Amino acid sequence: MHIPENYLAPATCAVMTAAMIPVWGHAVKKVNEVVPKEKIPMIGVGAAFSFLGMMFNVPLVGGTTGHAVGGTLIALLFGPDAACLAVSIALLLQALIFGDGGILSFGANCFNMAFILPYVGYAVYKLIMKGKTDEKGAKSFIAAGVGSYVGINLAAFFAAVEFGIQPLLFKDAAGNALYCPYDLSVSIPAMMIPHLVVAGVVELIFTIAIFAFVKKVSPDLTYDVINSGAVTAEKKKHIPVFALVAVLIAATPLGLLATGTAWGEWGADEIAEIVTNGKTLGYTPTGLESGWSLDVLMPDYTLGSMNEIAAYILSAIIGVALLVIIFKLISIPMKGRKTA
Repeated sequence: MHIPENYLAPATCAVMTAAMIPVWGHAVKKVNEVVPKEKIPMIGVGAAFSFLGMMFNVPLVGGTTGHAVGGTLIALLFGPDAACLAVSIALLLQALIFGDGGILSFGANCFNMAFILPYVGYAVYKLIMKGKTDEKGAKSFIAAGVGSYVGINLAAFFAAVEFGIQPLLFKDAAGNALYCPYDLSVSIPAMMIPHLVVAGVVELIFTIAIFAFVKKVSPDLTYDVINSGAVTAEKKKHIPVFALVAVLIAATPLGLLATGTAWGEWGADEIAEIVTNGKTLGYTPTGLESGWSLDVLMPDYTLGSMNEIAAYILSAIIGVALLVIIFKLISIPMKGRKTA
């Protein structure tokens, strides 16, 4: 679901980034008001779950790949506003260091995965729960699963629309697309069928599994508890949660088993030969061929001649460490909600 560089016109990128600016502003304000100061650094752990979830690629219908995002999961742990910030910063690190998603398309990727996904996912969760936390029942897990499934699929739909309007709005003199060459009749089924059938289920399982684990070992890290005001200033140990992060880091090479490229993330050197509806595109869009690109440190989570598995694990360690550090630094100037 990461929209790469030059698949969207600069005008589209500008509009999507402008749409996210007030969202980010609102999220920062609400996190400062709602989340206790001592819990703000732990949002970095939530961001780490998202970052790691996006490294576990799975094969999708049609020969492409996909992954979980964890937006609804973070919303369940720290609230949708914190989830917006967590996923946004995870996406920024992926784009800047690993070339996963574009810099120009960063606003669009955040709109889909850091705005639509967590806010919709959490709204569905609350709708099913009807305001009840149901701490001891299974209803909260069902609600979490349904919310995450709906959230990621709606995010995929918005991404499909953003892809699909490009050839309708931006063409060269010969009538060829300048950026993404696939219109809505192609982009929507190409994105939605794999997400409805596979990726949405992966997101559901990822969300329920980690949410259930955190509720059991560190219930003070769930938004229902935080939002209720039941959290005290007493420092709690979250060793099991950090241990889970370590296990996920070690397991990330499983994401290398899925072959192929996610739909809409092909390079300019290969898109002309991609087969869609039984025929190849036959040309490379000018915007893709001559557009702006950034030379990143670890492209596609690799590092020079380093072993692929070792580089993937190193990428996971770097990403998680930076996210935890960044949110620790973010917490310093923030006041947070006063604890009881």
